[in-house]
Amino acid sequence: MPPTVHGLVPILATPFHGDGSLDVTSLRRLTEFQLESGVDGIAVFGMASESFALTASERATILDTVIDVVGGAVPVVAGVNGTSTVTAVEQAQEAASGGADALMVLPPFLVTPGPDQLIDFYRDVASTTGLEVMVQDAPAVTGVSMTPSLIVELSKLDGVTSVKVEAPPTAPKVSAVVDALGDNEFAVLGGQNAQFCLDEYSRGAVGTMPACEFPDLLKPVLEAHLRADVRTAHADFARLLPLILFGLQSGLAWAVHKEVMLWRGLITDATVRAPARALDTASRTSLHAILDDLGL
Repeated sequence: MPPTVHGLVPILATPFHGDGSLDVTSLRRLTEFQLESGVDGIAVFGMASESFALTASERATILDTVIDVVGGAVPVVAGVNGTSTVTAVEQAQEAASGGADALMVLPPFLVTPGPDQLIDFYRDVASTTGLEVMVQDAPAVTGVSMTPSLIVELSKLDGVTSVKVEAPPTAPKVSAVVDALGDNEFAVLGGQNAQFCLDEYSRGAVGTMPACEFPDLLKPVLEAHLRADVRTAHADFARLLPLILFGLQSGLAWAVHKEVMLWRGLITDATVRAPARALDTASRTSLHAILDDLGL
């Protein structure tokens, strides 16, 4: 049996109206698009979701909306990004009561924890809900480094079933983690907007969790790779790569993702919340040239 979280699991953006309020209608449409694209799961409250700018009541509304649209068709993964054990546990419990199937948990990062503290943290979060927990290894954002040997120790905790590797260079890190795990049934997935997803899959990853504006374009790439059609997979991925890279720009990523979704008719406004920045005119022009090349 595959792990609960595997395959293509996009991180949903959070659509807003022009006045900055939550746009539930666009959120429903965006979620439906993921299902139509054949995704294997859907994640909310990740880095691409502007989760740093969401209130607790908005998180509840978003999860309720996505759960309703998905209707059990695929697993729904809820991000947890509390800056302490008690706040992370609170978010985990709210996600569980809201119907999430699994949790994607950042380590606490305002005060950098040591290895023993990380083990205690993930044990406490995993034990509070009964949901499967994914460790999010994202040192560029958190400043918290996790060695392959530490990830192995985390994999031994009850309820901790996977890791999302976002520590660049990600492909070698995936190899190191897979090798260290040995026969341990523990899922390794990639992130970083699927920038190196084919390399990660070749080294033992079982999934990728990019932004949500191009699952219909990425799904055939992954299918070609899994059936060992290397030529097709790499050719189609190379065509998609300019869009992937454009969406990795620090500070602008959220606006890039939303501009693409707006262009594709998935949301009605590209508003982002501070401190995310709106696209400048030159960046928008460059992005639209990429979209024209893709025929979107």
